[in-house]
Amino acid sequence: MVSAAFEKHRVLIVDDHPIVRHGLIQLIDAEPDLKVCGEAQSDREARAAIRELQPDVMIVDVSLAQGDGIDLVREVSAQRPDLPMLVLSMHDETIYAERMLAAGASGYIMKEAAYDQLLAALRRVLGGGRYLSEAMEQRLNAKREDGAPAAGATDPIGRLSNRELQVLSLIGRGMSSRQAAESLNVSVKTIESHRQSLKRKLNLATNAQLLQYSVQWFASRASDV
Repeated sequence: MVSAAFEKHRVLIVDDHPIVRHGLIQLIDAEPDLKVCGEAQSDREARAAIRELQPDVMIVDVSLAQGDGIDLVREVSAQRPDLPMLVLSMHDETIYAERMLAAGASGYIMKEAAYDQLLAALRRVLGGGRYLSEAMEQRLNAKREDGAPAAGATDPIGRLSNRELQVLSLIGRGMSSRQAAESLNVSVKTIESHRQSLKRKLNLATNAQLLQYSVQWFASRASDV
């Protein structure tokens, strides 16, 4: 009989890219203390897997095939506060990390990070700690020292949905509606709908004003790190 001290921690992977999931499985299953117990590509599959598999930790992306990573994290955090969640995403940590932590995530790491960083992050959140990049920790510490309000307290950006924030970021990078649609795998009509919502929530009258706002906002996030 295997001693409980040698039981592997069970990891649930929630990501809508099969190649990413496959790579994570190979990486994690090679570790002596970790084992992938399941995988999901949507919020619905993730909720079912959590109930059925009872993982010790969850790795989740911001964007999912169906549903929203931030909503999933918020819901799981409310129902399973004991389950640590590490967000692994291609999306800029300066835009999403604070939001995901507020939703209940235990850490945030970019997909461009090295394998050993990911494993270190996974073990840290499993141990009850929080994981962020050194630059992101410094940014949050600076905000606390400056007495800056929490995300969404007064900043209109805090009123945006996760998808609207993604669209704002892509506009800020100079992408057209068609390019943004291809990047997010949605229709141009959907992007245009998000543009209208962004203008309304940000109190902007024209597309030109939205473009200017997006570029300035995206540049300011980059300069904060």
